[in-house]
Amino acid sequence: MAATSFTPLHDRILVRRLEEGESIRGGIIIPDSAKEKPQQGEVISVGKGKSNDEGKVFPLDVKAGDTILFGKYSGSEIKLDGEEFLIMREEEVLGILKK
Repeated sequence: MAATSFTPLHDRILVRRLEEGESIRGGIIIPDSAKEKPQQGEVISVGKGKSNDEGKVFPLDVKAGDTILFGKYSGSEIKLDGEEFLIMREEEVLGILKK
């Protein structure tokens, strides 16, 4: 998988959206084009962290494998080997989901 060889820079993270189950409302199946994109994702890889003016690096709170919540318009969509991912800054993450 190409995503495992991709390492984001600084405080950025690479995220794969987690797909929700098929929505049925009132017996009507909602087509994919009308569905909202999920706001949950799995962190695939993370950068080294954010650095301050003195060059000290602060590691990120999220790590690969975490399930996160993010805003509706967060990140930039990219494609790696035909698979869609998001690249976003750690500050765009709303929280980490624990199972």
